[in-house]
Amino acid sequence: MTNNTSSSTGTKRRIVKDKIVYASVCFFSFLTMVPLFLILWEVLSKGYKNFNLRLFTEVAPSSMDAMLARVSGEAIPGGILNGITGTILIVALAVLFTIPLGLFIGIYLAENSEKQFSKVVSFLTDLLQGIPSIVIGIIAYAWVVKPLGSYSALAGSVALTIMMLPMVVRSTEETLKMLPVSYKEAGLSLGSSYTNVVFKVLLPSGFGGIFTGILLAISRVMGETAPLMLTALGASLVNWDIFEPTSSIPLLIWEFYNDPNLIDLIWSSSLLLLIVIFVLNWIAKTVASKWKI
Repeated sequence: MTNNTSSSTGTKRRIVKDKIVYASVCFFSFLTMVPLFLILWEVLSKGYKNFNLRLFTEVAPSSMDAMLARVSGEAIPGGILNGITGTILIVALAVLFTIPLGLFIGIYLAENSEKQFSKVVSFLTDLLQGIPSIVIGIIAYAWVVKPLGSYSALAGSVALTIMMLPMVVRSTEETLKMLPVSYKEAGLSLGSSYTNVVFKVLLPSGFGGIFTGILLAISRVMGETAPLMLTALGASLVNWDIFEPTSSIPLLIWEFYNDPNLIDLIWSSSLLLLIVIFVLNWIAKTVASKWKI
């Protein structure tokens, strides 16, 4: 009788502990979401006012135009077309540079993980991922801006490439390591060369994980400002020349912040940036769920 009573008491204690732990996890999980919801509410409540067609079709207004509009009680004229096109140009160049490098390095690390050189490369990749963005901006300034003698979209894309590279390398490496060894063995046994097996069997099989890593890398650098301040600098007009100074959405947000007459455009620009990053992350999650290895 005593044993049954003590056993029942122990069971009740475990149930109570489980409920306390579960409630604590739910509570702290909710706390982590509170800042996110507050940020979203702040941006949405203030950003929708200037979120219109002009935002996508007109370049950023001058401080004088904005001041005159504020004095007359009108909406601030202009938009952020120069920032949108600049972001597209810089990020597109960075993606073109990053994908080949990231894929080849990731393949090498996955296929030669036991070699000493591979371990060194892996360590350097992890180290690169932890370098502050402002330091990367300084490096890109020394490597590209100084030799060319001008700020440019190319210099900005080099800075973003350095930031994106570790994520693409890691996603490629880890995805290829998760593939069954039988994929490679089957391809080689059929007489295919090692190169064909890698590019026609392994990479297509791991497309979901690799593509997800690329999208997450893009969303990671989409909002970077510090490295672009030292490389792309900014431009008041739409520019598609990769060797000329170019604006971007984060750079415009910084410029709006420093001008009291343009401060209202901060929120609409931030809202657009959040929407783009949300869409990229949503696509990454969707692709990851449908292309499971």
